[in-house]
Amino acid sequence: MRSASRTPSHTALAHHSEWASVPDGWTVDEAGVGRAAATPLPCGVAAELSAFATACPDDGAIILRDVPVGELPATPASPTETIGKSYQSEFSLLSVACFLGEPVGYAPEHGGDLIQNIVPTRQASARQVSTSSKVALMFHTEAAFHPHRPRYLLLLCLRGDTAAHTTLASIHHLLPHLPAGVADVLAQPRFRTAVDESYLHGRRNVLGEPMAVLTGDRARPEMCFDADLMVGMDPEADEALLALSAAVDEHHTSVPLATGDLLVVDNRAAVHGRTPYEPRFDGTDRWLQRSFVVADLAASAGDRTGRVITTQFGQT
Repeated sequence: MRSASRTPSHTALAHHSEWASVPDGWTVDEAGVGRAAATPLPCGVAAELSAFATACPDDGAIILRDVPVGELPATPASPTETIGKSYQSEFSLLSVACFLGEPVGYAPEHGGDLIQNIVPTRQASARQVSTSSKVALMFHTEAAFHPHRPRYLLLLCLRGDTAAHTTLASIHHLLPHLPAGVADVLAQPRFRTAVDESYLHGRRNVLGEPMAVLTGDRARPEMCFDADLMVGMDPEADEALLALSAAVDEHHTSVPLATGDLLVVDNRAAVHGRTPYEPRFDGTDRWLQRSFVVADLAASAGDRTGRVITTQFGQT
């Protein structure tokens, strides 16, 4: 299995000194987004990101190394815990997010924060959510069910865990391994996707409208897939999903993110997940910060307040 040794091949490295320091008084708000957008990235990083955005590599992702995160306190016990730290990591992350497009939050996810802390929690340890740890986080397109799902997913590692591998599978690697005829089925609107539990807040889950898994250029398609939440609408469609899942299991990549690693995932090309690991809950656990980027804000205008997308899902 390729996941044992292969990591995304596209990386960009810039020394800490080439990155801008967080300005005095900077905070994560609209004015802060503007300052981050106006801050130049290191030349090599900007060049790699431009190439990545112009022509997505086969891996569907790029890793930026040695991104400054500042001095770190203990890993918080929950994503919403108040943290006494500088905003260096948030500023670095938003600077990259603004280079790629428009950073947004989703109201059900951590209240719509533009920068979200992803840490293990005891309550979620065995659930299919980002704060889990003891189960594998199944492969998925970020917010596959959402009409305004992000174009890019950004994961900045503040504190790593060598047992926790972020897993990736790109349609560009998967396509040659699909059995004959499967891609044809996946390109038809014969699939429906349930809603991630973190978006429901007690409402009853419902399946979305019929959709295709593969869209666009048949030789180099885009993919929207969720191994946990997506179902076929007929037996042949279900078989196609099983074939895609088998290809993902056999031909994915993985990387144990370390401090200063920023993984940028093209959400139209690659699905992602995470291997299980054992948190200690002692202040030294894995700590990522997450940001979502859309191509523009216009598409979500009717479902958005500021930069927070407010679409509701489920039935009461």
